[in-house]
Amino acid sequence: MTQHTDLPSDLLPATVREFLVAHVARDADAASSFLVEDGVVIDQDETFRGREEVHTFLRDAGSEFEYTTEQIDARRVDDAHWVVTVRLEGTFPGGVAELDYRFALRDGLIAELVIANHPA
Repeated sequence: MTQHTDLPSDLLPATVREFLVAHVARDADAASSFLVEDGVVIDQDETFRGREEVHTFLRDAGSEFEYTTEQIDARRVDDAHWVVTVRLEGTFPGGVAELDYRFALRDGLIAELVIANHPA
């Protein structure tokens, strides 16, 4: 059985914290540097493989909208898996979204990131 532990963001692995800081700042260069070379990002059922594709995704995702990001939850699944829930508010359709960022780490870097709607 997987045990979920809610925790403050300062207890997240540094890689996850620093990725999120760079991602929120829309710094695709910095954000993509926290992924392994063959890293995978899945967002809205679209898959991006490798640092180059992921960098392009991070650079372009949501660039047509203005929005704010607030971390509302963080939890450890196990030593290699973490989930961070963020709330976005902005000019995109619907205006508000809560998303889970599900991180899988390998060798201290992000091997996989799945971005999905937070279950209601």
